[in-house]
Amino acid sequence: GKSAVRWVRTHAERLGIDPDRIAAGGGSAGGHVAACTAVLESWDEPGEPTSVSAVPNALVLFNPALALADYPGMTPRPDERINSLPERCGTDPRNISPAHHVRPGQPPTVIFFGTDDDLLDGARYFDRQMHEAGNRCELLTYEGHKHGFFNFGRNGNGPFIETLAAADHFLISLGYTSGE
Repeated sequence: GKSAVRWVRTHAERLGIDPDRIAAGGGSAGGHVAACTAVLESWDEPGEPTSVSAVPNALVLFNPALALADYPGMTPRPDERINSLPERCGTDPRNISPAHHVRPGQPPTVIFFGTDDDLLDGARYFDRQMHEAGNRCELLTYEGHKHGFFNFGRNGNGPFIETLAAADHFLISLGYTSGE
């Protein structure tokens, strides 16, 4: 993810984009990767030109995994997926847990979640961390929806259209785009 942001920033002129208005986004694991580009200070690919920032200027996240380690107030989940994280990640999950690396100056962020998504509590913790650090973060929830509710073809496409419109409004508020 960090390499992708660097590549886009390095090739901004050729791509016809502003290198200072790059938004990273994704859903679920892709949202986790996008969030990591913004908050993790390590994990650069060896040989990368670290003089080029790998931090996006904004984040648009759809039900990402944001808290991969214990946090205050966390509801314990004796779940094999959670218990196997250290082995699956190849590191202590805290090392790649965006919520555990929030600090002042992080990019403005919008996050979309269904209220019936198991990852929502971690997103709420991330949201609190962002606000406590003085960062802009908007956590938008959609009542009664599960993980991936916004994907094209689900739920009559209503949430697909609604979340994309909200993402557009967020980007408009940053001056990244304009129009209806």
